[in-house]
Amino acid sequence: MKKTIFIALTLVCLQICVYAQSGLKVGQQAPFFSGIDQNGKKIDLKKVLKSKKSVVLFFYRGQWCPFCNKHIKELQDSLQLLTGKNAYVIGITPETKENINATIKKTNASFSMLQDADDKIMKAYGVDYRMDDDTFAKYKTYGVDLEANNGNNRHTLPVPATYIISPSGKIKFVHFDKNYQKRASIKTLLTEL
Repeated sequence: MKKTIFIALTLVCLQICVYAQSGLKVGQQAPFFSGIDQNGKKIDLKKVLKSKKSVVLFFYRGQWCPFCNKHIKELQDSLQLLTGKNAYVIGITPETKENINATIKKTNASFSMLQDADDKIMKAYGVDYRMDDDTFAKYKTYGVDLEANNGNNRHTLPVPATYIISPSGKIKFVHFDKNYQKRASIKTLLTEL
């Protein structure tokens, strides 16, 4: 049963990722943002870049996404290697604080995770897409209720993209793949840092 639901979600996700935007490119200025992470700490990208060599910024869809959880766990497992290169890791998601906490419980993530409650960060980075009503209904039959998960009725998800941002605010690495199953490898991130 779980395997059937997983396969069905995979097919639905592949269908909706076809409509995703293209994201920002290497060399572009990273849009600055600020927010409060899961620990109540204010995260301001501009200020973080003043104290770190780089920021690894990634977007994830939610605690219900097994590929997101796997990627977050890989980032957490390699966090010392990333921070050893003076990088600060930030995750951005549309999911609510309660669901961010569920993601943290599943992955043991200790880096900053921010809720993009109004989709502004996703839109600024060009990674947002709106799920159509039929796909939303299909997700619900698989037990994924985006309205409950995200605390709104916009049905917006991010392409799970990853950016490395330099202290100048320029994007120096992009992993943007409309196939949500593909993520930037830790090896690639370490090489690019």
